[in-house]
Amino acid sequence: MTREETEQKIKELVVSSLDLEDVSPADIETDAPLFGDGLGLDSIDALELGMAVKKHFGIAFSKDPAVNKQVFHSVKTLADYITKGGRKDD
Repeated sequence: MTREETEQKIKELVVSSLDLEDVSPADIETDAPLFGDGLGLDSIDALELGMAVKKHFGIAFSKDPAVNKQVFHSVKTLADYITKGGRKDD
């Protein structure tokens, strides 16, 4: 899967797993924050999205909330994590 395909699939998972109405994958900017002022997702959304990403890509996430906050910052940071096989470089 190419980097662009990974980013597109993440955007599709955001929309489908969170049942976002009035948002399409094309509406999600790759570098925009997923939480807070960006797309406006919350902690419950993070759990649901994490489960969908884990199921689709077969990766695990850190037990450290600070690491996961960095990983889930944007579609770009999530794609970086996935393309590295689920590893966060220090």
